[in-house]
Amino acid sequence: MSLPPLREVIAAHSLSASKALGQNFLFDEQLLDRIAAIPGDLQGKAVLEIGPGPGGLTRALLRAGALVTAIEMDERCLPALAELAEAFPGQLRVIEGNALKIDHGELMGGPFAVVANLPFNVGTALFTRWLGGEEWPPQWTSLTLMFQLEVAQRIVAKPDSSAYGRLAVLSQWRSNAKLAMKVHRSAFTPPPKVMSAVVHLTPSDAPKGVSARQLGKLTEAAFGQRRKMLRQSLKSVPGAVAALEEIGIDPTRRAETLSVDDFVAVAGALQS
Repeated sequence: MSLPPLREVIAAHSLSASKALGQNFLFDEQLLDRIAAIPGDLQGKAVLEIGPGPGGLTRALLRAGALVTAIEMDERCLPALAELAEAFPGQLRVIEGNALKIDHGELMGGPFAVVANLPFNVGTALFTRWLGGEEWPPQWTSLTLMFQLEVAQRIVAKPDSSAYGRLAVLSQWRSNAKLAMKVHRSAFTPPPKVMSAVVHLTPSDAPKGVSARQLGKLTEAAFGQRRKMLRQSLKSVPGAVAALEEIGIDPTRRAETLSVDDFVAVAGALQS
């Protein structure tokens, strides 16, 4: 399928990246194909894309044979996406709306992969929603997401590093997270002020007897005062300091020194 270059599509529809919507467009088709390849074989697979904009990554996903559902709230981009839907009959469904206000599981109706160059202003909120909740494994089979490099590093961070915090624990306690590739700021139009990176996550077994809500409360308290010792920062969580001592964790340690497994163990002790 021969399509006009993305720059021509954007010019034809008089599109410009909206700062208010956190948009930055990617034009490099080879780069987009590499991102679309990260989840593996997408032929005939359901894929959810958030914030497709003029459809750069959408094209790459469609070329890979994916059945794409794209949620876009910028009505200016809808005509360009409609042209893509015509070029790939039966492969693209476009939903106009706010991805934060849509039930993705209900929309997709079955297992799906998420592949998205997330708008900067909603990326973390969507990410924490996909990783939250008590039901596990989730309906999504993988998350392949573009973030600012700093956020990506927080997702894959290890203990005893400045990037390690709530996002790392949330990402790693019941999923496998890796930094798949870095993307230079010059690849975008307009170029953002920071580098970007693509992270790839797949669900793993959830530890038994631990709720996402309990772990969330624990990490919020622990990292909310990360410079303080755990015996001080966890005072607001009833029983947490006693749980630390019960499983042999020194309460004079700080949050960033505890591993993901340590946090899971404390949350489990609190629930039991």
